[in-house]
Amino acid sequence: MEPVPLQDFVCALDPASLPRVLRVCSGVYFQGSIYEISGNECCLSTGDLMKVTQLRLQKVVCENPGTGQTIELDPNFKGHFSPLTGPQSYGTLEELVSALIQSSKQLPIWFMSTYRIDTQTRVVPEEQPLMLEAVEMYLGTCSARCVLSVGTQVVALHLPLSTKGPFWELKTGAPRTLLQALQDPALKGLLLTCPTLPWRSLILRPHYEIQAIMHMRRTIVSIPSTLEVDVEDVTASSKHIHFIQPLLLSEVLARGGPFPLNTQILEVPEGPPIFLSPWVGSLRKGQGLCIYGLASPPWRVLASTKGRKVPRYFMVSGAYHGKLRRRPREFSTAYDLLGALQPGQPLRVVAMKDCEGDEEIPGFTSLAMGDRLEVLGSGQAHGSHGRDMDILMCHRLSDQAGEAEECEEEAEDQEQIALPLYFSGSFVEEMSDARRYNLADLTVQFSLPCEVKVVTKDSSHPADPLPLFPGLRLEEKIMEPFLVVSLDSEPGMYFEIPPRWLDLTVVEEEEQPGQPAGSLPVATVEELTDTFYYHLRKLPASESQGPPPRPPKRQNLSEQKKQSNLERSIKSSPVSELQQPPLLPKLKMMTPAKATKDGSNTYSMVPSRKSLGPTKCSTLDPGTSYGNEHDYEEVVECFRKTL
Repeated sequence: MEPVPLQDFVCALDPASLPRVLRVCSGVYFQGSIYEISGNECCLSTGDLMKVTQLRLQKVVCENPGTGQTIELDPNFKGHFSPLTGPQSYGTLEELVSALIQSSKQLPIWFMSTYRIDTQTRVVPEEQPLMLEAVEMYLGTCSARCVLSVGTQVVALHLPLSTKGPFWELKTGAPRTLLQALQDPALKGLLLTCPTLPWRSLILRPHYEIQAIMHMRRTIVSIPSTLEVDVEDVTASSKHIHFIQPLLLSEVLARGGPFPLNTQILEVPEGPPIFLSPWVGSLRKGQGLCIYGLASPPWRVLASTKGRKVPRYFMVSGAYHGKLRRRPREFSTAYDLLGALQPGQPLRVVAMKDCEGDEEIPGFTSLAMGDRLEVLGSGQAHGSHGRDMDILMCHRLSDQAGEAEECEEEAEDQEQIALPLYFSGSFVEEMSDARRYNLADLTVQFSLPCEVKVVTKDSSHPADPLPLFPGLRLEEKIMEPFLVVSLDSEPGMYFEIPPRWLDLTVVEEEEQPGQPAGSLPVATVEELTDTFYYHLRKLPASESQGPPPRPPKRQNLSEQKKQSNLERSIKSSPVSELQQPPLLPKLKMMTPAKATKDGSNTYSMVPSRKSLGPTKCSTLDPGTSYGNEHDYEEVVECFRKTL
């Protein structure tokens, strides 16, 4: 087959003959580096092969052959088209008229010329339909009166019967829909007429979108049929050609089989690693990868180690067969206690540090280290600021050692206390559970997070690292599909890959393996990097638990200063009255005679002090006599010395 334009090949292609293999004979490039425009392929190189699998009609351009005007028609256009065809050609108009007279046809008729017709007033383009209305004398010449439609205008022409052609009589065929007119090979390139369109004759030019498969293209390539490229049909000589179509692991997962599937890695996603397992370094281009199917069960548990300065993080499969024993949980806030409370399961904790209460919250009393509490549930309290706040209701239990004999009266003497949900303390769960659980039973019977100790390792995983740690915190349960795979370089090592986070690009191999005998020893514990662990903790499943409530806002700084100054002044007012210096008495010279006259046996003694303070009155013994020779000290001098 000779190379033809892509548009001509597609218009002549029978959809029933698909698929067809084409070779690009002359490439086309749009600005060189641009690879796709509006989702369509716009860069093809000479020699490229493509397997056309489907044609999609995008639109139909309706063209007026006389004026070149175009109208775009939707593929669902409801109008009907009739072909304008002729059985034979005529050399002159006179021959055409003679044939009409012999066949007794009535005028008007439609005809056209395959060449341009030049008249004194107008030029008639080639293949322009003309309507012959009558034969009459015009300017002394026997002429054919014709009507030419130019857009919306109608022009009358008189053509002499001696005008040379060739001329073709146009006959109207059976009406067809738009799709029928396009699919009929006999109508390709012919003039058509449609009563619902403004033109008497038109040509249909369809625009298709080609769906094709190309080498090393992961998705179906969309190519517009109007792309200016020449192609050659090489279907007959390319039976042996296999088009390599890359796949993503997510596409393999969505496809659902068949499994096992032998593939080869073409590309590994860029970015930091998410697993710290030894098989991560083997994921490279060219490595063989065998996919055995979907891992079961589809859920995993995120776990972090306890008792180490630097914690380590793991993803534990639901198929983990190790045995676990519960450990007392630790809680840092009252909100954590409320989240751990489950219906029908009592929760008792011990306070691990002293905590002061708050008089503004009714029932919020102080806690001492060692206090035992039984968590009851949530409630609401009316705070001092006039706002309702969420609280956690608890019972303060008696000491087990001192009140063992009063167990029956303990329920009556329990003190009910209220803890605001934002209260930050330190609590440890009281428990005495020595049973051993598997992971599935543990996640069903108890809520996460949960503190455990792995007491028996998974027998199917010899390198199980979990028993080496003094404790594990099972954080949450996630649902995510994994694929069970193995590497050609490590035939006995099987592991699970999450396509959502490790979406490798692979290509199918021609030889496919058989079904494995028995179950595969898949690793059930994978260590995670810190970055990926915290990314998982931010998933919507983790965000379903809201953050703990904030403590109530305090007064701003200025209000706090005003309030503290006011309280300080109120508290210090009686003390300041005592510390004010006494008023100085009026200076009066007191003589012994006047003292005798008054008959007073007391007098005020002003002791000399280093600081000014309130004076003390001392009562003199009546039996004590003081002579006039006593050296009295004047009050003025006393105060001067004091000051």
